[in-house]
Amino acid sequence: MEAARRLWRAGGRTGANAGARLDFYEHGMTAAVDGRIHVIRYDTTVVRRRRVLSPQGITHAHVLIDVNGERIVLRGGDFGHPEVWGPEIRRAVTEAQVPRALAALAEGARLTFGSVWITSDEIGSRGTSLRWPQVQRIEISNGSVAIRVAGRWQVLGPVASGIPNPFVFHALAEHLAGAERDDD
Repeated sequence: MEAARRLWRAGGRTGANAGARLDFYEHGMTAAVDGRIHVIRYDTTVVRRRRVLSPQGITHAHVLIDVNGERIVLRGGDFGHPEVWGPEIRRAVTEAQVPRALAALAEGARLTFGSVWITSDEIGSRGTSLRWPQVQRIEISNGSVAIRVAGRWQVLGPVASGIPNPFVFHALAEHLAGAERDDD
């Protein structure tokens, strides 16, 4: 069983969010939001980044899935120091999910990130697929994946759905594209 070692805590601000709190642990985190405590495991959660409306205006948010499958929205203005806890969530989820994903790819799996998929040989979406040696650069912008091939940019996947766990996808894509370049 995981030791209850708190790594970091972000508390809610005053007013309606006064009880909001994030507690970060080695293998997961808890989020106290709207009077409920949600448990999130880094190795199984899905994270999406969104821009949402808050009392402070448009802000960035992380939407996570807890261990019960419920969606939790963590708005930048609801907790102190989003510049710390946002990157911490991305780092911890990436660190927990990339090794297992790389092992699955090595065994021939096809991993999906929304409408975009990757294998150890290719990346694609719907009717488009590209082999990793063709990929010069990968960017994720506004919920879609842009790939530079032969000096031109191609967009994979619709913008509306966004890419789940975009930082995990990017780490895997960089690894696979880089591995192909290292073989040359």
